[in-house]
Amino acid sequence: MARTHFEKLHIYQPSEQLSDIISDVVAGWDSFARDTVGKQIVRAADGIGANIAEGTGRGSFQDNRRYVKLARGALNETKHWLRRAYKRGLLTNEQIHSL
Repeated sequence: MARTHFEKLHIYQPSEQLSDIISDVVAGWDSFARDTVGKQIVRAADGIGANIAEGTGRGSFQDNRRYVKLARGALNETKHWLRRAYKRGLLTNEQIHSL
């Protein structure tokens, strides 16, 4: 797959890493945790990078800015689900600090 310019953005790279790490962690949870918190946190984390990528593909600054705001919203949603997962004993102290 050819690389496009959004993949070179310094803000995109950590979003991609975060999404991959979260997906790997959630894959190890039991089915109830995966079906409730797990699916939500993976979708939210995937949404960060997806919105950055989509925004850079739009033709105008205004469109890009809108998608960056959506990415920020997805980041906040990811933080919410990380807090929920931690409170429910699905993440360790070490995992929550590294994430």
